[in-house]
Amino acid sequence: MLIYPAIDLLAGRCVRLRQGDYSQETVYSDDPAQVARAWVAQGADRLHVVDLDGAKAGQPVNGSVIRQIVEAARVPIQLGGGLRTEDHVATVFDWGVRWAVLGTRALQSPAWVQSIAQRWPDRIVVGIDAKNGLVATEGWLQVSRVPAIDLARSVATAGIAAVVYTDISKDGMMSGPNFEALAELRAALSVPVIASGGVCTLDHIRRLMMDGIPACIIGRALYEGHLQLPDVFALTRGDPPR
Repeated sequence: MLIYPAIDLLAGRCVRLRQGDYSQETVYSDDPAQVARAWVAQGADRLHVVDLDGAKAGQPVNGSVIRQIVEAARVPIQLGGGLRTEDHVATVFDWGVRWAVLGTRALQSPAWVQSIAQRWPDRIVVGIDAKNGLVATEGWLQVSRVPAIDLARSVATAGIAAVVYTDISKDGMMSGPNFEALAELRAALSVPVIASGGVCTLDHIRRLMMDGIPACIIGRALYEGHLQLPDVFALTRGDPPR
């Protein structure tokens, strides 16, 4: 299983939100690049970065910090938040980002996702954030009437690299991911499903592996010490703990 430590950016700082609520913010570091170096030093070979300001603004915002993370980490970076145009995607790729995560715009125009995926094969990821099974957009500030699985099916044949599925009710709550929804997505899609939200124990990771989920994103559990990356990699890679 592939593991993506998460770095969420708000006003240039590394933060975590509870259930996507911008008013429930916990600041973990004023130096996100140093956080990136720390995860890589513990064995991370990829990172998941979210520009929370960008998600609200509808365009990338934390460009200078993201470039610092790319330079500091020197591992592939997956970036989401505010990527709504082809120019936005081109810009973040110029910053050195490996994969662009499209969210709101994917709901608005699955055909656009297909055109972007054709321009950048295997570098486009669709982020599907759901609340009660329905797609949430605009930095989780709005909930649509579109079932998450319907959106997933509409973009999965577009040549994308993966789908990141986040159950907002689980995000930052340390209560475990939505295993049932993830299993439904995995069964319905031909592209990899990356689990996000609520992963906080080795048992959660073990169950995802048993369910055939090929990757997951871990956030708050790492920052608060509930999970240690060496232990995670001992499970997912068979690496000896450091």
